[in-house]
Amino acid sequence: MDCGFLNGDEWFRYRACGIIVEDGCVLFVSDDGFEYIYSVGGGVHHGETSADAAVREVYEETGVRYEIDRLAVVHENFWNEDDGAGGIRKCHELAFYYMMKPRGTRELPGGESKHCFHWIPIEELGSVKSFPTFLNDYFKRGHSGIELIVADERTEV
Repeated sequence: MDCGFLNGDEWFRYRACGIIVEDGCVLFVSDDGFEYIYSVGGGVHHGETSADAAVREVYEETGVRYEIDRLAVVHENFWNEDDGAGGIRKCHELAFYYMMKPRGTRELPGGESKHCFHWIPIEELGSVKSFPTFLNDYFKRGHSGIELIVADERTEV
C-alpha cells in the first residue's frame, strides 16, 4: 500500500523516482489520454525505503533492474487539480529522485505497466510538457550533491 492519504479535498503522496539518462537522453513515460510525460516512479509502500521503492518502480515500469547511482533531488511539490466532482483537490507530494546508473542502451523490454516510453534529449527538455518541471533547469546547471527543490504550482482549476 502506497504511503499517502486523502483527507477531504487534501491529498498527500510520498513518491520515489528514477532519473534515467542514456546517451544524452532522459527517460519519461506517459499514459493514454494524458497531455504530458512524467518521470519513472511511483508511490513508496508502507515500510519500504525510498531507494527500494525507486528500484522497484523503475523495474515495474521498464522491466529493467537499474541500480542507483545516488540520491539527486528531494522534491516537495504543491499543486491543485480538478477532483472530478466539480471541486479542487489540494495536492502535496514529497518525492525522492535517484540518479540511476546508465546501462549503455535505451532498449527497454517494458514492465508490468502499459506505459509509453519517451527518451527526450536533455537539450530539448524545455520544449516538452513534462513533470517534474525542475528537470530542465536541473540538467542546465552543474550538480553533484543532493538538492532540495520546493515547487509551488498551486493555481485555480
